[in-house]
Amino acid sequence: MDSAAVDQFEAGRGRLASLAYRLLGSAADAEDAVQDTFLRWQAADRERIEVPEAWLTKVATNLCLDRLRSAQARHERTAGAWLPEPLLDGDPMLGPADTFEQRESVTLAVLTLLERLSPAERAVYVLREAFSYSHAEIAAILDITESASQQHAHRARTRVAAERRRGGAGDPASARRVVEEFLAAATSGRTERLVALLTDDVTAVSDGAGLARRLLRYRSRERVASFVRAGFTSTPAKRRLAGGSLAMHLARVNGTPAVVAVVEGRVVGTVAFEVSDGKVGSLYGIAATGRLARLDEAWQRRDPGVPVIDAW
Repeated sequence: MDSAAVDQFEAGRGRLASLAYRLLGSAADAEDAVQDTFLRWQAADRERIEVPEAWLTKVATNLCLDRLRSAQARHERTAGAWLPEPLLDGDPMLGPADTFEQRESVTLAVLTLLERLSPAERAVYVLREAFSYSHAEIAAILDITESASQQHAHRARTRVAAERRRGGAGDPASARRVVEEFLAAATSGRTERLVALLTDDVTAVSDGAGLARRLLRYRSRERVASFVRAGFTSTPAKRRLAGGSLAMHLARVNGTPAVVAVVEGRVVGTVAFEVSDGKVGSLYGIAATGRLARLDEAWQRRDPGVPVIDAW
């Protein structure tokens, strides 16, 4: 392959990776899909490709759909053991992020909701909401009619809107203050204050520190508060499991405030929050090692600053 063709692909690699991440919810799988797209590009008769960007988008999208439809993916995602892979803000795979819809489409809350859509609905939703493709363009990418694209988009928006109870965190500084207060209440035993910081319809989802076979789900303020209190209570057994004493930092993950737990500079877990009207509406706890590799890699390249808890 000549250098011009390589350069042409590399110019669009970031966009393809962002698309694949939104479709698959996994940075590792997204990178594999992009690499497979490159191999198809390498083997293609490029002189016959009139619009390379459209061709690459079509190939990448359909490779992602093949992954979503695979037996292994269907089993993993329906078995209740799957959460999106969290990414530290600033990761290029989270782009584009110019509009509210683009930023919203990459939150852990929406990525989790997209799991309830069919692969075709998910693809149309992402292409339309996050990348602003027209229905004519989406029809060409997915080999469907414009009418089918419009129907998929309507169903996807309706399902997401029905379960999307809040519209983002609002002001980042205010959301951070809520999480700081939440963390202080969770680690100090102030259960009443902790309950007061939760919305009436709060939900919490956790992978059980990476040890549970199925996701742990909690609803109601009292149950979530109890789960959080237990999770943020330090014990010698938990420190041994984590590999040492934890430092906890506040950061932003997938566009929302988060607590990042670190042992000797290595990320061992994160809890991402959705904040609405001064209260926490949902929490996503992820500690499975395989889901934290990219976040940890990004963490190593930044100055983490002073932890909010330096010895948990």
